[in-house]
Amino acid sequence: MKIGEQIKMRKRSEKDKTYEEILNDVFSDFYKRQNERRDLEKQWELDLEYLHGNQYCEITPRGEVEEEEKFFYWQNRNVFNHIAPIIDSRIARLTRVRPVMSVRAAGAEESDVKNAKLATELINSTYQRLKLEDVVSKVTGWSESCGTGFYFIGWNPDAGKLLGVVDGKNVYEGDITVEAVSPFEIYPDSLCFETVEECESIIRARAMKTADIERVYGVKTDGADVDVYGAYKGVSGKTVAHDSALVIEKYERPSAEFPNGRLIIACEKAILYIGDLPYINGVEGRRTFPFVKQNSIDKSGCFFGISMVERLIPVQKAYNAVKNRKQEFLNRLTMGVVAVEDGSVDTDELAEEGLSPGKIIVYRQGSTPPSVMGMGAIPSDLSREEDRLLNEFILLSGVSEFSRSADFAAGTSGVALQLLIEQEDARLNSVTENIRAAEKESAKQIIRLFKQFASDTRLMRTAGENGKVELYYFNSSDLGSDDVIFDTESELSFTPAQKKSAVYELIGAGLLSDATGKMSERTKAKVLEILGFGSIDNTLDIENLHINKAAEENLSGFKNPIEPDEYDDHKLHVAEHTRFLLSSESEAMRRDENAKKNAVEHLRKHKLALATEEFAAEQNKQ
Repeated sequence: MKIGEQIKMRKRSEKDKTYEEILNDVFSDFYKRQNERRDLEKQWELDLEYLHGNQYCEITPRGEVEEEEKFFYWQNRNVFNHIAPIIDSRIARLTRVRPVMSVRAAGAEESDVKNAKLATELINSTYQRLKLEDVVSKVTGWSESCGTGFYFIGWNPDAGKLLGVVDGKNVYEGDITVEAVSPFEIYPDSLCFETVEECESIIRARAMKTADIERVYGVKTDGADVDVYGAYKGVSGKTVAHDSALVIEKYERPSAEFPNGRLIIACEKAILYIGDLPYINGVEGRRTFPFVKQNSIDKSGCFFGISMVERLIPVQKAYNAVKNRKQEFLNRLTMGVVAVEDGSVDTDELAEEGLSPGKIIVYRQGSTPPSVMGMGAIPSDLSREEDRLLNEFILLSGVSEFSRSADFAAGTSGVALQLLIEQEDARLNSVTENIRAAEKESAKQIIRLFKQFASDTRLMRTAGENGKVELYYFNSSDLGSDDVIFDTESELSFTPAQKKSAVYELIGAGLLSDATGKMSERTKAKVLEILGFGSIDNTLDIENLHINKAAEENLSGFKNPIEPDEYDDHKLHVAEHTRFLLSSESEAMRRDENAKKNAVEHLRKHKLALATEEFAAEQNKQ
């Protein structure tokens, strides 16, 4: 048989396999991948042990994480955990990475600009509604602990607003679901691939409650105890999920045999689902994997990254050894090592009670009395080694004592401290770029899923300018672009204090003032918001009310004539209406001759009233 015929035969047989054969293939493939990355899993378990303070563990020749035994019963086994505060400091700094994103328009048409603005508001609304900051923090915790974390971005048809009841079942409009996934659950087809896009298939293995399996897939399964890796419990690095089953989800990339890809979901005794990849979440309307990977430290030629914990383990072991040896030496100095002549005293009593103050020691007449052996001073080498290891913690992690404890030498200049902070931020730059790239890809997939599933008109609420709620009606046809870009630089480039300092410098330079040297009320409100005082309304509440009133008039589109009220602040209204007429928001209104005429007439009346007020003020001065 020719090679081409063999390939065709193999492809035909793949589609013709029975459910039982598919089930066996899925689990045999899973066990193969599990065995291939066994060493990585054990390293992750060891990392978690050291992070949680169990620092006398090792990966044995049998390939298991086990606790080491003491060489002598009197050895100190205290733990001086420096890894935990280092990781806490890194995560605290990385939580500042919350980039502001927007969507670039697909073209120069006004409709493209409006659709891009809609997609931008959709991203921001989804992030706020689903509290994705918490998900990002969880994934960052996994990436810092084990080297890699994952986002699962899917669609939940049972979420969102209730639309009605069909055949006795509630029907919802559906919504995005974003989950933080641990690296213990993800199995690529090859560990040599560096990105998710390179993989031909990805398996997600997780423990699910039997009740959840029946609710989601309609299949009853027998419950059992399933090991859950990554949930810390002693030396094993795992815990047990009761009344659960191991569920395997195998995602296969689109191919010639399966143009829409394939998703197989199975437990040990049944196929729960088999069909096309459910999400059109790739570029140009393609189907791909619903996972986004986030590494802490990239490892060339490897799918999974490296955590800082792994790098610090050798230093932490040496530091624990030095500290414990110093403690043992101090114990010898304070408690003493007693030398006695054989048969001169009751050694059992002396060993049990020691040399307590005021103790009377009775020894045999003519023998040498017991004496305490001199131990000398603590060797200076131990202290030097301790200091060297502390510096090595800083060298490897890039996190100094200043970040962990705010402890620095007296008289240290502000410039020196600023340089120290910048150096630490530079060490974290690659990690922050990984987080930003993962959030950017997640935002793209969110837009694509809404484009796929939001076929009916949906209502979206967003927080507009001046804290006013804005309403948008949209469907999938309104989402024409998923070209997500960043509106902000890396958040570690500027600390909150640096941002405030920059605002003060802009104010001092007069760059925020108008031609008369005064700052407009609108600018004042923005400055207060940047400085973190956006809730202070005592002096700007009237101005904000006027701005909101003008914004409502703009929102009406001036379909009907609107007369200015006598109590309006005409200066604020003129500024707000002028901004609206010059922006792209008023494009549709300006194409309507009647609406444009009403808007211009409304603006003219405000200007006339403002000129009248200014003229009256000048007359009063004279």
